[in-house]
Amino acid sequence: MSNHPGGDAAARIDLDAADVAAWQDAAAAEAADGLARSIEGTARAAERPLDPAAAEAARKAASKEAADTILQAFGGVRGMIDMTLPGLVFIVTYNLTHQVSAAAWAALGLSALFVVARLARRETIQHAFSGVFGVALGAWIAMKSGKAEDFYLPGLLWSVGYCTALAVSAVVRWPMIGVMLGPITGEMFTWRKENPGRLAAYTKATWAWVVIMGLKPVILFPLYFTHNVNLLGWLKVALGIPPLLLAMYVTWQILLKAPPPIKAPVDDEEEEPAK
Repeated sequence: MSNHPGGDAAARIDLDAADVAAWQDAAAAEAADGLARSIEGTARAAERPLDPAAAEAARKAASKEAADTILQAFGGVRGMIDMTLPGLVFIVTYNLTHQVSAAAWAALGLSALFVVARLARRETIQHAFSGVFGVALGAWIAMKSGKAEDFYLPGLLWSVGYCTALAVSAVVRWPMIGVMLGPITGEMFTWRKENPGRLAAYTKATWAWVVIMGLKPVILFPLYFTHNVNLLGWLKVALGIPPLLLAMYVTWQILLKAPPPIKAPVDDEEEEPAK
């Protein structure tokens, strides 16, 4: 007989409770040990360097993402259409009416329509507005002089000034392509001192723009002085989008091989309200 109050049944209950408690303690210890091993394995995995192939794939993906911003920087397909169609409308209307004012107003009206359409869709009007400004200036000069070829004079002067600015920016190590793309890629101007490979790529791309876009004034300015409005107008349209697409493609190829951008630090700390 057991001396435990309640006899053998009570003793068995105590033993069962002790076994359960011991099993619970063992299970808890095993779980804690498993968790520790899991954390240790995760930490070791984090400490291991990335697989070279995976690292290279990540670098290429980052470079491609940055290179793809080139089309966005220049307004996309819509931006190119906004800049090209008014000139086409001008030369077509001039050939139909033989009136400088009618052709000028037709081109200006189309440019204004582009701005209104973008406003209605709540899109950026940067490229459409710059287009309407150039068309308005060309139309005003052409109507004042009575010479149809003067409609294209502001655009020709702009091309010369633009190419000159591109060249100067590359020489002083502030390549304009990098200045334009930096805010879009999120790197801002980290490429100037922290990413020399990207600075070299932006400089190379900027020189490519100088050469490609410089072909337009080299070809068109001599035609302007011949007063051959038809040839000048049609060539101006023909040399609108193709050189731009070529310059963008060359830039895209250059940036694909460049180091990925280094994102500029962003200060997320909110200023404490003044007490």
